[in-house]
Amino acid sequence: MAEDSAVIGRSGSYSTGVARRREILDRAIEVFAERGSDGASLRQIAKAIGVSHTALLHYFDSREQLLVAVYEHAEWTRGETHPWPAEATAVDRLVRAATENVKVPGLVQLYSTLVATALAEESGASKEFFTRRFEVTRENIAAWLRRDQALGLVREDVDADMIAAMLVAASDGLQTQWLLDSSVSLIETLRAFDALLSPCPGAAADRPEPADAPDRD
Repeated sequence: MAEDSAVIGRSGSYSTGVARRREILDRAIEVFAERGSDGASLRQIAKAIGVSHTALLHYFDSREQLLVAVYEHAEWTRGETHPWPAEATAVDRLVRAATENVKVPGLVQLYSTLVATALAEESGASKEFFTRRFEVTRENIAAWLRRDQALGLVREDVDADMIAAMLVAASDGLQTQWLLDSSVSLIETLRAFDALLSPCPGAAADRPEPADAPDRD
């Protein structure tokens, strides 16, 4: 999915502005991956990234807008770098996303912080972004589940839209638990949905993993 500069920040002059904006976001991802957002002000973030406060304000109107832009850019970059294998099921995709997330706890923390902000405000960058993101995520997962049902990989007697909402809730909730307690079996618990959704007992365990699936250690 292409990045939406109209939603997540000013683009500046098109040629140099977009490139500079991406440089700032790439550096911000590195900083937040290491430290999380931890309540830092826009001025402090600018210093950590290595740009002036004025330069940051040229592209982003507020700290919240920057943080949303950082998270969206991180998701977009990951999708461009690691496209999904064609045979990946809905659960495969959810597991791989969670596996990638736990490699960068700071971004998981940033996600949780932004969702909390979205819940606490009536309008704003976080609320707009996450309302739309949850809607699109549910729609995508439901579409993958329907494909899996057509391929005989998921039970036909379950509602794809309801299961999609449950999978989003499970993934988000487990990642929050993992942030608080790293002993939580995030990946294995998500993998349990293979068995729950399988049309035949034991079939999920026998199904080959996608080519780039994470290890089940």
